Amino acid sequence: MAAIESSCVYLIQDDRWLMLLRNRKQQDINHGKWIGIGGKREEGETMEQCAIRETLEETGLHIHSLCVAGVVEFHQEGIEDETITVFTSSDFSGTMHPCDEGTLAWIAKKDILNLNLWPGDRIFLSRMMEGKDLPFHLLFVYDTSGTLIDIKENHS
Repeated sequence: MAAIESSCVYLIQDDRWLMLLRNRKQQDINHGKWIGIGGKREEGETMEQCAIRETLEETGLHIHSLCVAGVVEFHQEGIEDETITVFTSSDFSGTMHPCDEGTLAWIAKKDILNLNLWPGDRIFLSRMMEGKDLPFHLLFVYDTSGTLIDIKENHS
C-alpha cells in the first residue's frame, strides 16, 4: 500500500513560527504534540495545492508563495506510512481563525525546540531554523510507543 501523502507548513512572521498544539481529539497520534499546519493530499492536488488548502482550512490564512524545506518519511509499526512535504512561507495574508484540530500559537523561533515535539520534528526543525542541509529527505522510524529508533538520510 502506498504511503499517505501530506503537507506540513510553517508560517513565519517577525521571527515567530505558527505552530499547532494538537489537543482537540484524544484518539490522535499527534495528541499533546506541537506540529506544523497541514494534512493529507486530496486526489488531483499537487503538494503545493494541498499545503495552501490545508493552511486556509486550519487557519483562515491565504498563502501566496511557498518554499520547500524538505521531505520526511514517517514509519511507525501498526500505523500507515506517511510521506510529508515540509514547507515554509512568510508570504501570506488574512485573518486567523481558531482551528478545530488544536490550538494555534505564534511561537518565538528561540522557543520552538522547548515545545513537546516529535523527536524527528526536532531534527528537521533545527535544520530549518539554522538554514542548513536544505532541502532534506529524512526517514524516521518510530517504535509502537513513539520512540525514535532509526533515522536515515537520503541525498536525492
